Amino acid sequence: MKITMPSNNLALLCITALSISSSNAFAPSSFLQSSSGRIPSSSSLSYLTNDEDILTGRPIDQLSSSMYSINASGGSLSNSDSNALSALDAEMDTFASPNDKRYSASDWLHNIRNFHNSSILNQIRQPVGVITLWSTLVSVIYKVCMNRGCEVWAKKMCLGSTPHSFIASTIGLLLVFRTNSAYQKFREGRKTWEKLLNTARDITRMTSVYEREVTPRRKQRIQRLLAAFPYLLHHHIQPRCLDHTQCEALMNTPHALLLNEPRSERKQSHTQTRECWVDKRSLPWCLLPDSVLHKCAQSHNRPLWVADRLSLEFAEIRYTDNFTSRERLDLLKSASKLSECIGNCERIHQTAVPLNYARHALRSLTLWSFTLPFGLMDKLGLLTGPVVGMVAWLMFGVYQIGHTIEDPFQGSLRLTDMCNGIYRDVMYGDRNQAGMRRESAFRKSDERDEDWDSVGGAFGLGWTVKAKEEMEIYNEQLVLVSQIES
Repeated sequence: MKITMPSNNLALLCITALSISSSNAFAPSSFLQSSSGRIPSSSSLSYLTNDEDILTGRPIDQLSSSMYSINASGGSLSNSDSNALSALDAEMDTFASPNDKRYSASDWLHNIRNFHNSSILNQIRQPVGVITLWSTLVSVIYKVCMNRGCEVWAKKMCLGSTPHSFIASTIGLLLVFRTNSAYQKFREGRKTWEKLLNTARDITRMTSVYEREVTPRRKQRIQRLLAAFPYLLHHHIQPRCLDHTQCEALMNTPHALLLNEPRSERKQSHTQTRECWVDKRSLPWCLLPDSVLHKCAQSHNRPLWVADRLSLEFAEIRYTDNFTSRERLDLLKSASKLSECIGNCERIHQTAVPLNYARHALRSLTLWSFTLPFGLMDKLGLLTGPVVGMVAWLMFGVYQIGHTIEDPFQGSLRLTDMCNGIYRDVMYGDRNQAGMRRESAFRKSDERDEDWDSVGGAFGLGWTVKAKEEMEIYNEQLVLVSQIES
């Protein structure tokens, strides 16, 4: 039995490609200009590029010490410090705010209009363009042969629909397996950073609840180490060193810091070792004093160094009636969770899809795409080029999406927003005024027990009279059942 058009398998293959081709990499978060007119640097790790305040020009460390002394004494900040911290608060909130964009079916027109701005299209334009030109050339040659009476040669050019019908399902499986494995790594990377965020919040909660036992000074050290941890982990899996121009500007200043992170670059004839310099005024380097910073900079694994130092800080907390070995073990377990996050990120970053599988999938897709016009030109004619080009865009786009999300720390996950979100939640009471709103949960100075009596009934405005009566009847039935059982 002769199989005619590969419409079923080709359509199934295109639907499979469309179903797993989600939106491109997340859009970067917008940088809002502060009231002073200065805009943060666009460098991935230069989150705060100056050690001076945005409005007043005072060093950030002075603002930090002012905030610490105010918290200890119970006083109030000056107007200049309050304005400065408000500006810093707004800046950190800008970075930490989510920027998710979920496209629905109603956004189809917007997506079509911005088709030329697609990052995936920009990355696959070379193979798609070559395949489109090749398909157009083949269809033109076929048409010329048919018009000039060379039908024998024209028919020999047609492969028929059977070969591509058999191969289409295999190509689809190769792409689906590759994309699914890449998405699993993307999902695991997001869960790892979620675990990091939750662990950081738990540690700050414990140090705030037991602040008297931890002591304010130790709490401040723990906060700064914990706030620096996500930035150092970000730098560990995605290094961001200063470029040559920035190095020259900072080389003769005390703000330059050389990291113990030699990176080798292979040239044509030799291997050149490149040094990694950073600006001590930017996050996370500005969070640590020089005596601690130089020790951390000499470590090959700086986030692990911070986790070890946090463990030391937890171990040095003295036992009291409230703070016992159980609380210390809880904090040490949290430090172990931070170390696990480092290992998970390193495993995801260093483990790629097997090279043989990736090469075989790409070679199979390329061969299938270049031979596809020979199975369609007898039915599509001069439309073969555009049709094959569209199919190539779908298939190579799915392959490129899998390659993009295979290492989620290279742009798919917005690590900058996550780092600044952890900073905002950890540094309350130090120099982040947004975090102080969280610290108010641990302060009961302006509250009285009688205030809870003025709240009123347990039913809010959204409850109707009928709903209240049904809830009361249900509660009475529960009481009767419990009495009968007892």
